[in-house]
Amino acid sequence: MNVLIIGGGNMGRSFAESFLNAKILTHKQLTVIEKDHAQIQELNRMKLGQVYNDYGDFIVEKDLIIIAVKPQDAYAVYPKLQPFIQEKHIVLTIMAGVKIQEVEQQLGTNKVIRCMPNLPCQIGLGVTGFMVSETIPQRDIDFIRKLLETTGISIQLYDEDKLNAITAITGSGPAYIFYFMDAMIQKSMEYGFTLTEASKMVEQTFLGAVELYKVNDLSCKEWINKVASKGGTTEAALKSFNQSAVSNNIQKGIDEALQRSRDLSKN
Repeated sequence: MNVLIIGGGNMGRSFAESFLNAKILTHKQLTVIEKDHAQIQELNRMKLGQVYNDYGDFIVEKDLIIIAVKPQDAYAVYPKLQPFIQEKHIVLTIMAGVKIQEVEQQLGTNKVIRCMPNLPCQIGLGVTGFMVSETIPQRDIDFIRKLLETTGISIQLYDEDKLNAITAITGSGPAYIFYFMDAMIQKSMEYGFTLTEASKMVEQTFLGAVELYKVNDLSCKEWINKVASKGGTTEAALKSFNQSAVSNNIQKGIDEALQRSRDLSKN
């Protein structure tokens, strides 16, 4: 399958690098369109396929076209891409809040995949939720799933609103983790640790906790009970969290993110 990525920014470049490193695509099978001169230089330096700075007849030869631009740039892409779209093309979009129906209408195609990757996709540890048009053959869906899973795990969805939900959970989720980490780092520094010491301590604490969770079948609540002995330090912290309704507030924040994603999808 010949793949074109429109947009060689962070996510487009991460996709290109992952596809090639996994040896699912060769350099000849991968093409990138990027306008920015500095980005073009970086793509060429990294040898991430063939790089063009504008649209052209080479698009006709592609099988999968990945639109990896910001949602606000969509209407600059549509009119330039549409003349080259053919029946064989599958279009995959990672533009947040842009519905499948809009892409179908703007490009005159009924083969669209909408997906929502998250930031850790850049290091192969991401989560990508995706939904496909019903007209796309299963063999193509299977291949595209393999492409997406070079960046982490993928979850196929069958309700477009679930893409809003996955945006609120995994798309925004890394920021929630960094928010909690930052609070721990700041408090560690108040206790007299240097920024380097505090950062390393908190980083390793998160890494260790996640690995423990991964290698056992215990739930989060069961792990909490293992750490929190009666009358101990952890119990004191958890009591404060519960009194401040930290868990409820986190869930409320996720609800707000979900609603914002839905609002953006309506625009």
